[in-house]
Amino acid sequence: MGSTLPPAQVTPAPGLSYFTTANNAGVAVVDNNSTSIPTLFQPLTIRNVTLKNRIVVSPMCMYSAENNPSSPNIGALTDYHIAHLGHLALKGAALVFVEATAVQPNGRISPNDIGLWQHSTDSAQFKGLKRVVDFAHSQGAKVGVQLAHAGRKASMAAPWLRPADAATTSLRADADAYGWPGDIVAPSGGVDMIWGSGYHTPRSLSVAEIKELIAAFVASAITAVKAGVDVLEIHGAHGYLLTQFLSPVTNRRTDEYGGSYENRTRFAREIITAVRSAIPADMPLFLRVSSTEWLEDSPVARETGSWDVPSTLRFVKELQELGVDLVDVSSGGNNEQQKIKRVKSYQVDIAAQVRKELRAAGHKTLVGAVGYITDADQAKDIVQGADQEDEHGDVKEEAKAAEKLLSGPEPQADVVFVARQFLRDPAWVLHVANELGVNVTVPKQFGRAY
Repeated sequence: MGSTLPPAQVTPAPGLSYFTTANNAGVAVVDNNSTSIPTLFQPLTIRNVTLKNRIVVSPMCMYSAENNPSSPNIGALTDYHIAHLGHLALKGAALVFVEATAVQPNGRISPNDIGLWQHSTDSAQFKGLKRVVDFAHSQGAKVGVQLAHAGRKASMAAPWLRPADAATTSLRADADAYGWPGDIVAPSGGVDMIWGSGYHTPRSLSVAEIKELIAAFVASAITAVKAGVDVLEIHGAHGYLLTQFLSPVTNRRTDEYGGSYENRTRFAREIITAVRSAIPADMPLFLRVSSTEWLEDSPVARETGSWDVPSTLRFVKELQELGVDLVDVSSGGNNEQQKIKRVKSYQVDIAAQVRKELRAAGHKTLVGAVGYITDADQAKDIVQGADQEDEHGDVKEEAKAAEKLLSGPEPQADVVFVARQFLRDPAWVLHVANELGVNVTVPKQFGRAY
């Protein structure tokens, strides 16, 4: 008689055409008092989706999709993306975001970006996304899609194609490289609205086209839901189309979509409202924002004003009513005059300010921190809070210290979004768990290594 493995060891993951055991890699093993487990490794439920920990793979463009417009596979996720995103799901991330996903063909950053403008369940775009979703689910990870449109920053070549001695940081993708130089759109067009040297000249969107764009975001959201995606994020950061509408630097319109704060935020609010109403009520909706353009005291900001932290603090207080569950706090990317504060906490500090303002206003909107998050203790402290010290290194006045003993330190964010650190170390979640002394499960196939 041969020995048999316990049934739990050979349980197949459901919904796949091939065999893999059902894994739930990277979940904290609660073998003692749960309060001893850092918040970073405790579950978080958002609407009807439970993240097994607080670590999110941030969207990262790979510029690795088919680019030929005549190919049925244009803009679709491929085996490359299965290997790239699947490995991050396999190694314990709670939520894996697919890279920025264009809602229209001209919304891609490059011809090699992915999209979700094909809405048939027989399309390559749908099948590629569903394949990634199904594999990630088999490994115990949730999947997010970031719906995006690049606006005036579209039709660029992959960054590694730029010659090493090039004077500009970017290289236009013209028609002979499957680009669309005649269809670069923005809130306001003309040579004054070019993002920077090496980019195309945009044209102004008509109001009818704006309405079509809102419908495109909705259609892509519905298709993502059909593919089994768990979370949707609307991309409103990094100088792409929504940012361009929000900022007075790039939005010079004089109609209902330009001018006042109310008008400049209208496009974003209409997209959020339309997407929220089209997706299941129990599905989480995130919004990524550039919290500041880093243009304070710049010549362009002195002329037009800019989108800054006070603008963001005003805007995020509208999100709960609009149905946004989490604001993902990033920054920059909308003007070459930006002067980014290059310290490790440059965006985390703003996320903490956003969260503090939201809680003071009685709002439950969650906050995600992103940018330069590389260390175990750093990630732990962001979502759990750390004792603050004054400039002399002493704990703040005794009254505040006593209050913290009762309530605990205030978190800076509710989840961490991590990008480049995962490129350096795909097993970062497992390594963080080890550094923090947290017992976690690992993929069954990898068990002998741990």
